[in-house]
Amino acid sequence: MSNADESINGNDNSPAEQSPTTLKEKVLSAFPAFRSRNFRLYFIGQIVSMVGTWLQMVAQGWLVLEMTGSAFWVGVAAAASSLPTLFLSLIGGVIVDRYNRKTILLWTQSASMVLALVLGIITLTGSVTLAVILALAFLLGCVAAVATPAIQAFLSEMVDRDQLHSAVALNAAIFNASRVIGPAIAGLMIAWIGTGGAFIANGLSYFAVIAALLAITIATPRKIPAVHQPPLQSIRDGIVYTWEHPVIRTIVMFVSVVSIFGWSFMSMLPVVAKQTYGLGSDGMGYLFSAFGLGSLSGTVVVSMSSGKIRSSAMVIGGILVFSLALTAFTFASDERVAMAFLFIAGIGMLSAFATMTATVQRLVEDSYRGRVMSIYLMVLMGFMPLGNLQVGFLSEQFGTAIAIRIGSIVVLLATIFLFSYRKEIQSAWHEYRMQE
Repeated sequence: MSNADESINGNDNSPAEQSPTTLKEKVLSAFPAFRSRNFRLYFIGQIVSMVGTWLQMVAQGWLVLEMTGSAFWVGVAAAASSLPTLFLSLIGGVIVDRYNRKTILLWTQSASMVLALVLGIITLTGSVTLAVILALAFLLGCVAAVATPAIQAFLSEMVDRDQLHSAVALNAAIFNASRVIGPAIAGLMIAWIGTGGAFIANGLSYFAVIAALLAITIATPRKIPAVHQPPLQSIRDGIVYTWEHPVIRTIVMFVSVVSIFGWSFMSMLPVVAKQTYGLGSDGMGYLFSAFGLGSLSGTVVVSMSSGKIRSSAMVIGGILVFSLALTAFTFASDERVAMAFLFIAGIGMLSAFATMTATVQRLVEDSYRGRVMSIYLMVLMGFMPLGNLQVGFLSEQFGTAIAIRIGSIVVLLATIFLFSYRKEIQSAWHEYRMQE
């Protein structure tokens, strides 16, 4: 059985069959990516930087809400930072496949640091406006359109192939551990020193990931093609490769639905905190952290269950849990009950997404990795602005609870549709393998 088949069926085995005895061996057995020095450096630097990123995301939503009092503009601000992904990710994928990925990351992280510090200074001086927030959020999104596929592609250079599934899950865990810590810190920081301080803290946090990248050494650097195709031809080849691969195509199409109708509830949490439960910035941080803590738990489950649970079962089961828990969240009249449902939703969502991302990473050919991951991330993150806009509009028209509920029901229906066609997808995959 090939590695790709093992990835689809969830039967890939750990290289070490011996039972771990010490605590260190148990940790390395559960999280093989930590055997790599490069990944350990990356993990530490990136988690500090991502905590800062969440400080900025939460502070930005809160600042816009205070300035405008409008759920719609909160959604627009969230959309501004992710909209460039929709238009620039394909170009970002070409860049990632053509140039040194570590160098790309050093430049993009430095640019993100400068933008965060500029927003912090403008806010602290009292000259911030909605237009300034939207413009800087858009520029930060432009940088992320290149940085995000570069990070995903760089994972395959930092770890061995048998550690890749664990690295993908732990990379998702970085995002979600920071989601737990960042919003809680942001809530306290906003209350103590204001949103400007949160933006400055985010800018300073980039020093950690830049230092980590400088310390990483790649023993066998990736061979970079000496001759490049025209950019449009390179993009076209990446799109054709993605579309003709039956499993990757299915994942990308499913992710597009979840990105628009599932993730969009996140941009409304400041509105839910303030208008539904009468909470301040600290309470808003607890709502974000509840979902983040569940998400962190979900990524740990994925890393530890690799080879034990079929990938398709993890994806479908995870999204079902997310949809049902998010629907229940919209009916919760007490914030503590709401946090419990957000925690469960986080487990489901990230169990599914970490599995889908790991599957794409294992199946894609390395020469297409940057372009395929850029397409995947374009759909995942680039479609979020559409979701933010639609949930903001529906919230203004029908109320935030109904808007979130509509999205969770759409995701539930898409999951049922995916489950009903699972055999056809598996059959198409086997035919594709036979043609190779």
